[in-house]
Amino acid sequence: MIAQGFIQDLLARVDIVDVVGRAVALKKAGQNYLGLCPFHGEKTPSFTVSPSKQFFHCFGCGAHGSAIGFLMDHRGLGYVEAVQELAQMVGLQVPREAARDGAAVGQRRSLIEVNEIACAFYRRELKRSPVAIEYLKSRGLTGSTAARFALGYAPDDWQALAAAFDPYGEARLVEAGLVIDGDGKRYDRFRGRVMFPIRDRRGSVIGFGARVLDASQPKYLNSPETPLFRKGQELYGLFEAGEAIRRKGRVLVCEGYLDVIQLAQAGFEESVAALGTAVTSQHVATLLRLTDAVVFAFDGDAAGRNAA
Repeated sequence: MIAQGFIQDLLARVDIVDVVGRAVALKKAGQNYLGLCPFHGEKTPSFTVSPSKQFFHCFGCGAHGSAIGFLMDHRGLGYVEAVQELAQMVGLQVPREAARDGAAVGQRRSLIEVNEIACAFYRRELKRSPVAIEYLKSRGLTGSTAARFALGYAPDDWQALAAAFDPYGEARLVEAGLVIDGDGKRYDRFRGRVMFPIRDRRGSVIGFGARVLDASQPKYLNSPETPLFRKGQELYGLFEAGEAIRRKGRVLVCEGYLDVIQLAQAGFEESVAALGTAVTSQHVATLLRLTDAVVFAFDGDAAGRNAA
C-alpha cells in the first residue's frame, strides 16, 4: 500500500483544475469552475471543480472525488496507476512501500504489450485472408467498422504467432493466454478464427474473443483468465462505446461481439456485451457509473429470455 502521508502530500501539490481541465472544458464560476459532466450526458453544466477544496462534484449524477478518483473513473486507471501519473506530473517519486503494486503494474504493461503486438499481427493477417474478409462482409460489416473495432484473423496454423514474436518461446505469450504450452507441445490458442480484441477503458488490448468461420466447435473461444483479463469484470465494446454512452445517456447490453459491432454500425454506438457470461453485479456497477439508463437487448430465444 502507498502511505497516506504521501497521498496527502501529493493531493496538496496537484492542481485538480489542471487535471480535470485536460478532459473537460471548464469555465470560471465564482470560486469554482463549471463544465459538462464527463460521466453522464447533460446539456446544462452541473459539474463543478473546487480548487480550494481540491475535489470535483456533479450535482446531476453525484460523481465526486479527488484528482485520483477522477483519473480512476474517467480514464479507467487503477489506484496505483492514478497515483503514479499524478506523482509524475508534479515531480514526486512514489515511495518504496508501493514496490509490490508497482511490480503488478509493470506486469500489466508487459502483457498489454504482448496483446497489442498480437492484435497488430492479426489485423495484418485479416487483410491477407479473403475467406475471413468474405465472412465479415456476409455479416454486413464494412471495412471502416472492422478497422474501428480492430478486427483481425488468426491463421489456421499451429504456430502462426512465431512470425510476430522472436522468440516464440517467451513466457509472456503463455501468461497472456495467446499460447498453450503443455505435454511437450507449444502452439497458438487461436487458429483459423476471426479475432475480436477486447479493450479496457483506456483502449489497451487485454484479451481476445475468436470465432470460427465454419461449423466447428466451439463456435466462440475467449482468452482464459489472466492477470489482465477477468470475464466477470470486463464488457466488450465499452471503450468504443464510452463517448456515445455519455452523449446519449444510456447503454445497450447485448449478447455477443457481432451484436455490438452490428448495432454500432447501425447507429447504436452505445452498445456493449458481456463476454460469454451472465451479466454480473460488477458489470452493472461499471455501467451505472456511466449512465442511469441500462437497456438489456438479449436474443429472443429461450436463453436470451432467461438471461433477461
